Amino acid sequence: MPNTLLQINNVSKFYKDKVALKNVSIAVPEGHIYGLLGPNGAGKTTLIRIINQITEADEGAVLLNGEPLNAAHIRNIGYLPEERGLYKKIKVIRQLEYFAQLRGMSSKEATQKANDWLKAMELYEVRNKKIEELSKGMQQKIQFIVSVIHSPSLLILDEPFSGFDPVNAELLTQKILDLKAAGTTILYSTHRMESVEKLCDSMALIHQSQKILDGTVADIKNQFKSDVFEVVTNGPYSPSIDKIDVMQTSITDAGHPSVLLKLNGVSNNDCLRDVINQTELVHFSQKIPSINDIFIQLVTA
Repeated sequence: MPNTLLQINNVSKFYKDKVALKNVSIAVPEGHIYGLLGPNGAGKTTLIRIINQITEADEGAVLLNGEPLNAAHIRNIGYLPEERGLYKKIKVIRQLEYFAQLRGMSSKEATQKANDWLKAMELYEVRNKKIEELSKGMQQKIQFIVSVIHSPSLLILDEPFSGFDPVNAELLTQKILDLKAAGTTILYSTHRMESVEKLCDSMALIHQSQKILDGTVADIKNQFKSDVFEVVTNGPYSPSIDKIDVMQTSITDAGHPSVLLKLNGVSNNDCLRDVINQTELVHFSQKIPSINDIFIQLVTA
């Protein structure tokens, strides 16, 4: 089991008559990509601001590598906020050098790292342009470089794909996976449920200021799987077992009949025997809900 890099213990935050967070606890394993999910206003941004020491928790504790969070940890944290903020009149290379040196890097190292990342993000040719001269997508990639240039041990990404076209989204996805492979721990806050399945090892769902679900993505999907199966056959099939319900019928691209069945406790083997007694089986699989399905189920309950 990997060590826990970021530990959130019973954190609460109150604003006059509003509860922003209530007794939230999560453990982010070292070297993992951890999804932080929730609808607007759930408390995700408040938690991120607490980790970044922009605001303080009213209750609870935050530990980084087993130590209570303190000012010295800022150099070990990278943060890509949802609301981007760059100096529009400053050249790209100077801006990256500035932010790198703020994080404790030497002038020489800052320049080298800036150039390396500009090449990696396919932006080297604009290094001497001002931020305001770049497209929105280019500016977003520069903002990403700012968050990672100092090689943080913990990287916090808040909606990093916002506004990216598919090509740049794929480039960013690969860079995030490269960072994980190099040992970076990533806290990923998003509304893009499909990217959670693609990127995240573990996740937590915050709703109405409280954590209502956490665990590995695989375990959570298995936890919510239903008794529904897809059966594809070479000929017509109609269940002869009373308990089995037909939920949907269709035809596959290959022209095979497909039926969604709810088994209602009937064993897989009994269902398969029923199918084989009537026709030839092509495919039989349990329907596993997506993270998006689970998200909608929980926040609209």
